[in-house]
Amino acid sequence: MMQFYKLIPHDTKINFVAKRWYTYTFSIVMTLISILAFVFHGLNFGIDFRGGFVMEVRTQQEANLGELREKLTALDIGEVYLQEFGSNRDVLIRIPSSGESQAEQNASLEKVKAVLGDSVEYRKIEKIGPKVGKELVHDATLAVLISLCAILLYVWIRFEWQFAVCGVIALAHDCIILMGLYSVVHYFEFNVNSIVALLMTACYSIHDTVVIFDRIREDMRTYRTLTIAELLNKAINETLSRSVLTSMTTILSLLALCFFGGKVIFDFCLPILFGLTFGTFSSICLSAPLLLITGIRVDGKDLEVGLDKVQ
Repeated sequence: MMQFYKLIPHDTKINFVAKRWYTYTFSIVMTLISILAFVFHGLNFGIDFRGGFVMEVRTQQEANLGELREKLTALDIGEVYLQEFGSNRDVLIRIPSSGESQAEQNASLEKVKAVLGDSVEYRKIEKIGPKVGKELVHDATLAVLISLCAILLYVWIRFEWQFAVCGVIALAHDCIILMGLYSVVHYFEFNVNSIVALLMTACYSIHDTVVIFDRIREDMRTYRTLTIAELLNKAINETLSRSVLTSMTTILSLLALCFFGGKVIFDFCLPILFGLTFGTFSSICLSAPLLLITGIRVDGKDLEVGLDKVQ
């Protein structure tokens, strides 16, 4: 009866190593598309990066954010962000820069004021300049790079340098492809939440990767006669059920948020869903098979690659 509930059979024997060139090719093509999209198409920066206005207003009654969002979105001045803070009458409104000139930006601000009317109290209106946006781009890039270096160091200490290099290559692959999504689909604005999505993708990806690396290390000690290719296939198959089911539970949660959480939650969760899917793919099909290139050492000796035994 329990067999019915097994999404992945316990004794899978998929030859991942033999199929590595298909996954390598797919990853290289997706990475190149993402890089070219970033270079030639750029990113649709949100207010956090390109500047704009921040308004704090207080309504006479409880604020209806849904209704306000519909009215402000209809103005066609870009993605306007609304957020309650403090009481349910206090609303934070962020208006992106809609043009290079001061007149165009002021026109967007006046349109918002016209929708809000005189029934609200304007508690604060301040401008976010492009200098702040450039500093945020610098800080965000630095945060991602530092996180990747920290992961590299952690995996290096816990395993060996070969594992660390392969793990970080897979992480960089996931982050680049997620950036490609933001470059190709300009519907998604690149803002502070996008940095969170990048870091979450990296965290989920390295979590799955470390589990597979742990099993490889255990099998290296138990099955000393196996070649690298045989070890990789064995470890990936042994952890396949865990990797897929763990990702599926998160994906189902994200799908629920995408469908029922509203537009703001949708814009945040869908890129994470995309990144998590590729993170799972890279952990299973990319990070471990790359060890065939770097090699593995046991007790100071290089293991035999042994590709001829798994073809």
